[in-house]
Amino acid sequence: MIESKIKVLRKAAQVSTAQSSDRLWCVIAGNEEMVNSVAYEAITSRDLVKILFREHVTIKDSFLRKRFDLIMLYGESNKIRDLSLICKEKGGAYIKIAPYYVENEPNLVLLVAPENYMKRFAGEAEKNKIGFSFILEDRTSGFIETDVYLTERLPGFIRNIIDPLFKVTDVVLVTLLISVHESGDVERINEIASRNNIFAVDFRDIFEEE
Repeated sequence: MIESKIKVLRKAAQVSTAQSSDRLWCVIAGNEEMVNSVAYEAITSRDLVKILFREHVTIKDSFLRKRFDLIMLYGESNKIRDLSLICKEKGGAYIKIAPYYVENEPNLVLLVAPENYMKRFAGEAEKNKIGFSFILEDRTSGFIETDVYLTERLPGFIRNIIDPLFKVTDVVLVTLLISVHESGDVERINEIASRNNIFAVDFRDIFEEE
């Protein structure tokens, strides 16, 4: 899903595992309004934090369409803390990834998806005997946008009745950092994530040379 973003991410980050612990990576996920607020604050503090990438994700599941935004940041730890507080105040989810994890945990993969998708992913990975550990996890407390895409062809007054019923559906969004025990299993993990509509970032791609 993010292959086209990898080169941009590498150039923007310009980091290595040797960097000091006062700079962190941070992934923030939730509804579009919350991520807009975080992005605005990051842009106004571009000397302290960089936006590595931002994604707007839409998933069709049965007759529902689920939408959420995520943004990946890298920068000074105090500013990252401020941005993560904005995220929490508005019901989003975030994880802060310190250089310690990059240096000491093998084969890191970042995953973002609704909670039920994440459970399916974990079950499938377990059945395929892929060893991995949960390193960091957070989940939303606010709503992400959902609607019934099958109502698009219905008259407007019917859509106005049906859509609000689903827009208040409590969809929990999870941000998860895992460590895959065997490097050869990372590709299998990414394949399982893709099948389950999970946004995945292989941290090795950030540090690989062109």
